[in-house]
Amino acid sequence: MERFVLTDARWAQIERHCLGKPTDPGRSGRDNRLFMEAVLWIVRTGSPWRDLPAMFGNWSTAFRRFSDWRNADVFKRIFDALSGEPDMEYAMVDATIVKVHRHGQGAKGGLRGRPQVARKAE
Repeated sequence: MERFVLTDARWAQIERHCLGKPTDPGRSGRDNRLFMEAVLWIVRTGSPWRDLPAMFGNWSTAFRRFSDWRNADVFKRIFDALSGEPDMEYAMVDATIVKVHRHGQGAKGGLRGRPQVARKAE
């Protein structure tokens, strides 16, 4: 059994926004959920479409379908549907991912605070 990213609850939210339902006239997608898993695999790995695993089908067909959905703003509708319940995980700030510029660390070449020495009155 393959491990997928989409849960049944998330798929229920996404499914109504997909193109190619069996009730639509003309060409319909065989498995919209598998296609969405393919898109998520590409996004997660950063791989080119040609490296799409065979379990997701032909890479060229998947890319053409992705292009059609992109042009029809399907992904924007899916984003809008899912963004109503933000989990705010992306907004967490941690010191492991926040780097300070070298000038802020007191490295050579940065601005330095020089102590103000009051001159003696003569």
